[in-house]
Amino acid sequence: MVNVTLKADSNQGLINRNIYGHFSEHLGRCIYEGIWVGEDSPIPNTEGIRNDVLTALQKLNIPVLRWPGGCFADEYHWKDGVGPLSERARMINTNWGGVEENNHFGTHEFLRLCELLGTEPYISGNVGSGTVQEMQQWVEYMTFDGESPMANWRKSNGREKPWKLTYFGVGNENWGCGGNMRAEYYADEYRRYATYVRNYSDNQIYKIACGPNEDNYHWTEVLMREAHQHMSGLSLHYYTLPTGVWQDKGEATGFNESDWFQTLKRTLHMEELIVKHSEIMDKYDPECKVGLIIDEWGTWYNVEPGTNPGFLYQQNTMRDALVAGINLNLFNKYNKRVQMANLAQIVNVLQALVLTEGEKMILTPTYHVFDMYQVHMDAERLELDYESPGYTFGEDTIPQLSLSASRDQEGVIHVTACNLSHTDELEVVCQLQATDSSVASGRILHHGEIGAFNTFEQPENVTPSEWKGVTLENGQLRFVLPPASVGVIAIKA
Repeated sequence: MVNVTLKADSNQGLINRNIYGHFSEHLGRCIYEGIWVGEDSPIPNTEGIRNDVLTALQKLNIPVLRWPGGCFADEYHWKDGVGPLSERARMINTNWGGVEENNHFGTHEFLRLCELLGTEPYISGNVGSGTVQEMQQWVEYMTFDGESPMANWRKSNGREKPWKLTYFGVGNENWGCGGNMRAEYYADEYRRYATYVRNYSDNQIYKIACGPNEDNYHWTEVLMREAHQHMSGLSLHYYTLPTGVWQDKGEATGFNESDWFQTLKRTLHMEELIVKHSEIMDKYDPECKVGLIIDEWGTWYNVEPGTNPGFLYQQNTMRDALVAGINLNLFNKYNKRVQMANLAQIVNVLQALVLTEGEKMILTPTYHVFDMYQVHMDAERLELDYESPGYTFGEDTIPQLSLSASRDQEGVIHVTACNLSHTDELEVVCQLQATDSSVASGRILHHGEIGAFNTFEQPENVTPSEWKGVTLENGQLRFVLPPASVGVIAIKA
């Protein structure tokens, strides 16, 4: 049993809803087949966007969606993706499978998707192979409300009014696929490109600089030292690999208990990355004006057998549900600096929310975690005091319990909880301070097999259910977390 204290009067600041953001790249079957099928498709669609995926994503109230990459962004020339579909340039997607990209899903289609989802767009600009003028004109095309060559071109392509665009990334992974730059060189390039990312009309751009990969603290040091006055956010990328080896990452399904443990251990490494990068950011930005934007995170396994290695298609199990729950609890915990996070990726790629196969679609365990956790969006984070019991496997020990708590605008307190152990349940006794709440209920995501997943034949093999046994009496909340589970509790007056 573990004892927890929840301080209901401890306002730890708002949890930015953008922590629950997502990422869509022209990679594999994410855009084409996953989101975009075209208006002539037999799959029911709205202006080319498939309806089943659209409906599923609408239920998550996705706050922000990143596009068009990823590595694809630094070879993407936006002018190829506007105008009549039949006249759009075709290109080779050199990063992901060497397949043809017909540019049928471009600026108008992406921003229409965001409108249908009710989400904020986050555009990644091309620094690697693009020009300053190209980036400047893209922002002008999307946001200028007046007479100009780009605004007039937008109007001739069917969009009279400009879009609202807040989030714009000036490059992506410029230490790698975005140009193999040194931090010192990119810092200067960032300053130059960002200068011409203008605020047109009344649109205000939140500029995001390319940040480090994993533990490249030198990159953060240089970018913050040389350019923090010119940025609103700095990105961070970290993927969870069961093996930690890129050449053989481990399998998405059929894994053993050791793989489970190592995956969760590597997931917890995210906390060290947030803390150490934040310490560097604090030196130059003690008031936390620059947000840490974790715009690529999630699991990365070997691709499913028989699929294109460049498409990064993988299944999604209860292990992915735990990875999602742990990371989201961490992002909530460091809400002062972490202002956005974008799971990679939204459909059919890596740790996806949704998988499709022809006209079929299934929701993954990760989808259900995001559904359960959306209660934290824009809520006040509350302080939790507890010491987790250890979860030992072989000679390694990690915490068994991951928790987060917040109070929403209606005064309802929510607690999200993960039991990392694959064998042991965990009883939790939580003392509620400074609240007279008396009613508690919960939902739990759990399956008897740690490798359980949904298939097109069994789409509801892993789904949340009512969490029986959650009690609240005399200010004491009690619950038992089954092994390998993720739960959410609502506490009301």
